[in-house]
Amino acid sequence: MNKKFAAALSGGAVLMLVLSGCGDDGNKKTDDWAKKVCDKWQPELKKIEGANADIKRVATESSKPEDVQKTDAGAFQTMSGSYKAMGTALTGAGVPPVKDGDATQKAAVKGFEDTSKGYADLKTKMDALDPKDQGKFAEGLKTIASGLDQTTQGGKAALEKLKSGGLDKAMNGQKGCQVSAAPEPSKS
Repeated sequence: MNKKFAAALSGGAVLMLVLSGCGDDGNKKTDDWAKKVCDKWQPELKKIEGANADIKRVATESSKPEDVQKTDAGAFQTMSGSYKAMGTALTGAGVPPVKDGDATQKAAVKGFEDTSKGYADLKTKMDALDPKDQGKFAEGLKTIASGLDQTTQGGKAALEKLKSGGLDKAMNGQKGCQVSAAPEPSKS
């Protein structure tokens, strides 16, 4: 059961790798805007990576239900805060200097806020599980794992909006928006 939960979470980790491509579009205003955003995103991306690693660790080890609950709830809280901060960083950077920049920004901020709320909801559900009843706890984990895809949809939509708005090249050129892909845990 725990390995399935870890596998489901791997999809959430991929969320931050959606902005793909490389290069520089040469637009100084766009690059300056992207730097403002990415400098604020970097610590949040590191927190999200750490939270995902913690969830995978307790899911792949033979952890006690209490440890799984505490770790996962804490990770969901961290991710909720990080996605909210990422939306705030987009707002704080101002309207991106691209066609339909205002609409792009608003849609992306909403997507990150939706994902933040989704992780806050998952934390509430995780906190409500009874780790003393292993059967119900396992069922609760399945329910939470099945909600992860829905939770990450807002963030995926936000990144797609930024990408379709023409900001992906400028953001990919910023060190703060680059994340390292962690190796997959062995399935043995």
